[in-house]
Amino acid sequence: MPALHDDRPAREVTFAELVAARADDDRTALNFEDASWTWREVVTEARRRATLARAADGHVGLFLENGPEHLFWLLGSALAGVPVVELNPTRRGAELARDITHTDCALLISETSRESQLGGLVDVPTLTIDTAAYTDHLATTQPADVPLASPQTIFSLVFTSGTTSAPKAVICTQGRLGRIAVQQRDRRNLTRDDVFYVVMPMFHSNALMAGIAPAVATGGRIALRRKFSASGFLPDVRGYGVTFFNYVGKPLAYILAVPEKPDDADNTLRIAFGNEANERDIAEFARRFGCTVIDSYGSSEGEIRLNRVPGTPPGSLGVAEPGTVVIDPETLQECPRARFDEHGTLLNADEAIGEIVDTMGAAKFEGYYNNPGATAKRVRNGWTWSGDLAYRDADGFWYFAGRDDDWLRVDGENFASAPVERLLARYEPFADVAVYAVPDEHVGDQVMAAVTLAPPQTFDPESFTAFLKAQPDLGTKWTPRYIRIVDELPRTPTNKVIKRPLRTEAHNTTDPIYEHQADTYKRRPT
Repeated sequence: MPALHDDRPAREVTFAELVAARADDDRTALNFEDASWTWREVVTEARRRATLARAADGHVGLFLENGPEHLFWLLGSALAGVPVVELNPTRRGAELARDITHTDCALLISETSRESQLGGLVDVPTLTIDTAAYTDHLATTQPADVPLASPQTIFSLVFTSGTTSAPKAVICTQGRLGRIAVQQRDRRNLTRDDVFYVVMPMFHSNALMAGIAPAVATGGRIALRRKFSASGFLPDVRGYGVTFFNYVGKPLAYILAVPEKPDDADNTLRIAFGNEANERDIAEFARRFGCTVIDSYGSSEGEIRLNRVPGTPPGSLGVAEPGTVVIDPETLQECPRARFDEHGTLLNADEAIGEIVDTMGAAKFEGYYNNPGATAKRVRNGWTWSGDLAYRDADGFWYFAGRDDDWLRVDGENFASAPVERLLARYEPFADVAVYAVPDEHVGDQVMAAVTLAPPQTFDPESFTAFLKAQPDLGTKWTPRYIRIVDELPRTPTNKVIKRPLRTEAHNTTDPIYEHQADTYKRRPT
């Protein structure tokens, strides 16, 4: 297995130090729509908000779309040493109120488009950025000049996606974000001449850690967009001279769905960096836009990372850093390597699939805020447990197998959902696939797949049956008993599939469902 080096900086630098280092830089730092700011101007605006953050006497909750104010408050809170809480705009009512109170927000920063979500929800002072009152308040606020925070000071609380349980607020300290910024800069050979395209939602860690942080570390330029647009991607890349694009989830697929033109590769993009893209999209995006795509597995909590390296087999996540292993949660022993038949079918799923565990990562995990139970569940036996399943081949390459609740048991055989999803994704008419267990009428589970179709495709039972028969690595129990045709899969704002509602609904839906019967698929009556 290829070795990976420890690239921690010799001296821990805080994120606030990196921001402060840009204070006298007159190069362009930020483009947003028709406006631009130099780094000197950005830091001055950040220091002004640092004054307001320090006056709050508590955490600052950001309930904002992508935009300059969002960036100014992030950087200003860093300079003030005041923890910032990124609030998820898809949360509503009691859930949103819980997030605000759970993270001890003493000040909320919002905008008029979101007033209806906050109105009367919590008794917390709120500044609304697109009002005359806010503009007047800023005009009389002097930029703060305060001592920089220590590496141990909390910088941010960012909520997990909540795909399997209630969202947890992940602690990220000033030292950790500073380290991430420097590592990103050095690993990708990023410089002040790079232009960082930040279009992922800023309340998610991907935008902050993969886009904003390395831009601050390099002194490069941020091209910030309010919302992601597949059709706007290439015009933005060309217009701003974008060289680096961070993503999470499905953006590559959405961009590739825009009709191709012969000159698509005529652009400035050098690197697309993110996670959760599939093999087909990674290869096609690199070809079409003439760039390098670096797709890796990484946890929001920061301890576990898997990287594709030269020679990584199709379908593999790549290799892990030292200390990251596959563990059987019951025996606490490392799982045996996967064995395959001549067609690539996994033969020993029961023993080879286990949880991704970092045996050296407990010190890197900074905890979940105000949630000792969840923290204790993640750190056990001095190890950090990811909650994700995987297996490894004889050469040490890793394969994702799903979440820890993604096991299926069909006719007494256990297997994970992710390998089945990868196989079904080969079927060209399918645009998206989610595989999950539904109860068998007698005992155990049956396989159900919710799929979206690539326009103008329709579901052809005979074609799909022929496709399954032609797959030499189709597991003996993997054939879906049910195919559910959906308009779209339920997803988080960062495009992670949420399977809980699919499992709960099972057959209780008006969506078309096809059942495997007599060597074909027949539509069930609704």
